[in-house]
Amino acid sequence: RMMLEPTLGHDDAAAAIDAIRAELAARGRTAVIAVADAHGELVALARLDGAPVSSVAVATAKARTAARLRRPTRVLGEQIRARGIAVAYYADPQLTAFGGGVPVWSGRQVVGAIAVSGLSDQEDEELAALGIAGMPTRGLSAAAG
Repeated sequence: RMMLEPTLGHDDAAAAIDAIRAELAARGRTAVIAVADAHGELVALARLDGAPVSSVAVATAKARTAARLRRPTRVLGEQIRARGIAVAYYADPQLTAFGGGVPVWSGRQVVGAIAVSGLSDQEDEELAALGIAGMPTRGLSAAAG
């Protein structure tokens, strides 16, 4: 029997990117935006004009981390610092503990993640949450429900 699981699609990713791009333009800022599916694999990536190339890998890692570990990357960073361990403890070199990656929940299930890289961790996370709010699919949130 085949198991189907809900995950973010291209329309969700495009809407999230558009919402974040509009806010970045209003702020006169630039960044990299990554949207991942439920497995943490990229659905879409946008490197806005002027955003650092190094932020591509960071945004991708933030989205992967938030989806796979089912928590904001900021929370992971707080947890590993409190425990005195490195992110390498998770045995996946593509994970990161920089803030700015947020899982996308549909009820009690993670369906993907959005991440922003290029600003402060706090601004990156705020923009990622704004992207979730901008997606057309009903019932999605930045918190488990």
